[in-house]
Amino acid sequence: MERLRPIPSWLSWAALALMGLGVVLLALTGYLRPLLRLSTQPLIEIQTWAARYVYTVRDYVSAPRDMEALRRRNQELEAEVARLRAQVAQLQQQVAQLEVVAALLDFAREHPEHEYMVALVIGRDPSPFLHYVIINVGSDDGVRPGMPVVAAQGLVGQVEAVIPTAARVRLITDPGSRVNVRTTPSNVDAVLAGSITGDLSLTLVPLEAKIQPGDLVITSGLGGQYPPNILVGQVVSTRKLGFALFQEATVQPVVDFARLDAVLVVTNFRAVDISPLIPTPIAP
Repeated sequence: MERLRPIPSWLSWAALALMGLGVVLLALTGYLRPLLRLSTQPLIEIQTWAARYVYTVRDYVSAPRDMEALRRRNQELEAEVARLRAQVAQLQQQVAQLEVVAALLDFAREHPEHEYMVALVIGRDPSPFLHYVIINVGSDDGVRPGMPVVAAQGLVGQVEAVIPTAARVRLITDPGSRVNVRTTPSNVDAVLAGSITGDLSLTLVPLEAKIQPGDLVITSGLGGQYPPNILVGQVVSTRKLGFALFQEATVQPVVDFARLDAVLVVTNFRAVDISPLIPTPIAP
């Protein structure tokens, strides 16, 4: 039997070259595209599944760290918001105080005949039967009992007691407060009296006096306790009792005592006690 002759090596290389050239020509012409897509699709699906699995595992492993980081960041943001809110509240309070001081300065400019000292309210009366405030100036600052106290709107009261660094101011709404006043434009002298409830009323008003709701009430200067022409309030209503010798009137104060934060002490006014000059009635 005759043996097959071996294929020359150059012929094998030539065949491989022709096959490679044919594959390249088929690829360039697009004939191999469906075959390539069919052969690579399983590999792409495997890679996609592997990538999704790896991402899922990575997210699962890193989730606790991310949640902790988000929690810390949330706490930091909440702390920052709280700090900013505190700053806003502080700035609003400072603006309100500046507005009060500016209003007090306006009052002082409108009444240049007096000398004033600005004081802050640092305490209020805890008793429902007394009406007073504590201010942060005292005898060390030259404050003396009897000095009038005003706000930007009008009359507040009078210094009643003093210590070196503070003073107690009795408000005009106190039951023991009495202020000699005059109504305008009706020009009637009367006495403004406080009460336990804090309501103000005009007493000792002559029956023939023609006081009308809306009349302004100012200090008259009589009695030596307050300087004249300080606004006190406005007449709200009047009443006459058939058996009474005088009529009365209800007065709305111009000062909001519940929101009193700063006041002016009139330092160049000295109250005068004229009670020793008032004759004592002779008993029948």
